[in-house]
Amino acid sequence: MALEIRQQLKLSQQLVMTPQLQQAIKLLQLSRTELEIVVRQELEENPILEEGIDTLEEKEEAAEDKEADDGETPSEEVKELKENPEEFNDVDWQTYLEGHNLSGTSSEMYESDDDRPSYENLLTRKTCLVDHLLWQLNLGRFVEKERLAATEIIGNLDENGYLQASLEEIAEATGFSMPIVERALRLVQDLDPPGVASRTLQECLLKQVRLLGMEGSLVERILENHMAELETRKYSVIAKTQDVSLDEVVGAAQIISGLDPRPGRAYSQEDIHYITPDIFVYKIGEEYVVVLNDEGLPNLRISSFYRNALAGNTDVDAKAGEYIQEKLRGALWLIKSIHQRQRTIYRVTKSIVKFQKDFFEKGIEYLKPLVLRDVAEDIEMHESTVSRVTTNKYVQTPRGLFELKYFFNSGINTSLGPSIASESVKSKIKEIVAGENIKKPFSDQKIVEMLHQQGIEIARRTVTKYREMLGIRSSTERKRFF
Repeated sequence: MALEIRQQLKLSQQLVMTPQLQQAIKLLQLSRTELEIVVRQELEENPILEEGIDTLEEKEEAAEDKEADDGETPSEEVKELKENPEEFNDVDWQTYLEGHNLSGTSSEMYESDDDRPSYENLLTRKTCLVDHLLWQLNLGRFVEKERLAATEIIGNLDENGYLQASLEEIAEATGFSMPIVERALRLVQDLDPPGVASRTLQECLLKQVRLLGMEGSLVERILENHMAELETRKYSVIAKTQDVSLDEVVGAAQIISGLDPRPGRAYSQEDIHYITPDIFVYKIGEEYVVVLNDEGLPNLRISSFYRNALAGNTDVDAKAGEYIQEKLRGALWLIKSIHQRQRTIYRVTKSIVKFQKDFFEKGIEYLKPLVLRDVAEDIEMHESTVSRVTTNKYVQTPRGLFELKYFFNSGINTSLGPSIASESVKSKIKEIVAGENIKKPFSDQKIVEMLHQQGIEIARRTVTKYREMLGIRSSTERKRFF
């Protein structure tokens, strides 16, 4: 069989992801905070873009575009605010300023820049565990080697106050002998908060018990010999081994439960991160109105200077013109992509409100099973687009703040009628556990039977899965004697 070279013509279609399309898809799945970072970065890198306030004509055009997209008439007209400079000339500003005590400092208070306080001195920060311990260490008089070893130990504490390095590693890092490192460890463990620099939970709790003056007590003996039984709440085993009554063991366990297993928690540097909703849902009369949250997002527009340059009002060479054209295309596509993102979020949320109206009216018990395909078919978009839109997007509703993905749930069959959303089942499990007797908590099988009485057909393994997702411990771990 001979080999030969041939030319063949083949026609095929394939999807090409252009950089512009990739950017639009990326913007669609970004959270609000991430979108703000991207927009700020583009403002710095693209000279064509600028942040400004729209004129009256631009606002009217935007209102007409929104009306065409949504088929709704804006409720209020946009009015342009104008300032009259002559009104400010009639004010005696010198007399006004003299009659008011203005807070803060002014430039006239300092003769030179050297006299001004630094910005670092004006900033404040929360005291961390390391600073708190070093402050106490510097107050006492200690041997220099022990102080240096104690400083090394403090530097190896985690956020909960536990020592993460072994004493051998501390000795190797400082070059000191083990007796010096051991004395330094005892020195740090005597500092506030009690239990700091412990290597295990047992050591942490024992240190706190001994600081309370309970050496030799039943509490100390339980911590030394029965940590495993204490964790599994096998109080009868402890009572039999220690030859004491069950009530005494329960009392000792109650004291132990009041100790702090994480002594460094009070000095945690974790900041609270607040969620800014991407969209709001308001109830006006009998209807629910969806409103986009544009607050905080820069209002992007094309720079008038470069616009005039492209219009021929300014002389530019060919190379500069090509650069401006390239940046202009990128700026226009970014603005278009952001507008498309906002419109898509609006349409998806509006569809969710339509499907889940009973939830907004009556509560979580009436949350309906919903999948991405339902919303995608309703707004005539692809499921992948709906999935990207609902990722890391939050909506503020009369029922509270929810992630958009919260409203998508699988269905659980019922014997009383239509299926019920999985989130509603989780809510019922949470209610059952909240109302149980703490001395005799319900097992997963008992919860299954109680749900069956309400017409919800569910397996025990499903209840176990939902319970773990809610962060609810097993019946054995939930059992309490006090």
